[in-house]
Amino acid sequence: MNTNFEEVKQRFKNADVDEQIRIYTTTEGLTVEQFKELLRMFPIQYLDKLERAMA
Repeated sequence: MNTNFEEVKQRFKNADVDEQIRIYTTTEGLTVEQFKELLRMFPIQYLDKLERAMA
């Protein structure tokens, strides 16, 4: 699956935390750098919630 990262990034930026977690955990085909870029936009106070979703 070829993902348009700019589109994903825009959706991620405009999403609420739950939607951001869904995007982060279900989007396929991203590079490590792209995942890091999304993570930099993620509100740090919810990192534990993201970690639980990924477990």
